[in-house]
Amino acid sequence: MRILLDECVNAAVKAAFPGHAVKTVNEIGLRGSKDGSLLAYAQGRFDVFVTIDRKLEGQHNFKKLKLGFVLARVPNNEIGSYQPIFTELLKAAESVKPGEVTHVVSPQTRD
Repeated sequence: MRILLDECVNAAVKAAFPGHAVKTVNEIGLRGSKDGSLLAYAQGRFDVFVTIDRKLEGQHNFKKLKLGFVLARVPNNEIGSYQPIFTELLKAAESVKPGEVTHVVSPQTRD
């Protein structure tokens, strides 16, 4: 499976997806790109897009896109905030279908 980590996601989160081809937005040279152009680029090149950007879901119609989305909710972008949900992130990435969004919420997150 080909997974793209949004630039707002700590790059060390790649460790949550063993056995999968994981790239970051920075690695593919699209840092600072607008969401629309980034998602257009990702289609056909990646199967799953992982982000912490909660606004993204309200700004785009994911149902029209050909990749799945995993929206992680963590208290901050430190790798320690992601580690408790590594298993859930992997399961979400492996089961999300194109056009769907799966939410993974850290137990450390309040509200």
